[in-house]
Amino acid sequence: MTKHLIIITGPTAIGKTRVAIETAKFFNTEIVSADSRQIYRELSIGTAVPSQAELNSITHHFIRSHSIHDAYNASRYESEAMELLEKLFRKYNTVVLTGGSMLYIDAVCKGIDIMPDVDPELRQNLKTSLKENGIEGLRFQLKQLDPAYYNQVDLKNPARIVHALEICLMTGKPYSSFRTSPSKERPFSVIKIGLDCDRVELHQRINQRVDKMIEAGLEEEARSVYPFKHLNSLNTVGYREFFAHFNGEISKEKTIELIKRNSRRYARKQLTWFRKDSEMNWFQPHDLEKIIKFIKNKIEKK
Repeated sequence: MTKHLIIITGPTAIGKTRVAIETAKFFNTEIVSADSRQIYRELSIGTAVPSQAELNSITHHFIRSHSIHDAYNASRYESEAMELLEKLFRKYNTVVLTGGSMLYIDAVCKGIDIMPDVDPELRQNLKTSLKENGIEGLRFQLKQLDPAYYNQVDLKNPARIVHALEICLMTGKPYSSFRTSPSKERPFSVIKIGLDCDRVELHQRINQRVDKMIEAGLEEEARSVYPFKHLNSLNTVGYREFFAHFNGEISKEKTIELIKRNSRRYARKQLTWFRKDSEMNWFQPHDLEKIIKFIKNKIEKK
């Protein structure tokens, strides 16, 4: 392989942006974002979009490139990212991809199952049923339509149950029949760098980042998109908590507390996912020299 994709990933607030920028500068290349929320142009504070100075220092792709009103998912990202990488690899031997969205990274590295587009009315009907009748009925329905997936899904996760039912009801086929894990061949090698640190430090990083977001105007940004709170693109930490506050359900103090707590939970989920990947090479976020040396050695051996 003469073309190399460097993945810089890790939990939220770990410092991926700085490491990715310095790595891209060293290899004289560009950055492709794999963040499922930084892609939306209406969001920047709550998604921790790189600063203008950082964006000016190196060319970034998939940053504020789409609208919250676009129907966007990992499958579409795979298609668009692969098309972009084909162009970039004509110009560079090495490209940096960075972000913490697990499915987006997997989509580029090995491909994802091709799922049919879901009918919005069907989705809304299922969400209404969940809200009015609870999750138990949906669980029973999934068990009838797709017992294989029912036996492996997290039954406490309503989003996954709803999504599986969407596919089952729309296609007449079990959701599990679409989950074939294709692991497509890619015309480049992949070098995966995972960033992690002590749990206390990570939690401090997360809490400090949330405080900075609040100071930067996260509440005003959340209010500006509040009329569209039903959109899937806004079902994310930092926004849904403020939506509850705007609804009068929780105080502002509780909102900030929940954003910090839910961000820590999301970081834990990210780390659990990434640690299952045997190809991941782990470093501390401040180990920049070690990271670049490791990548350089990897490239020379390939």
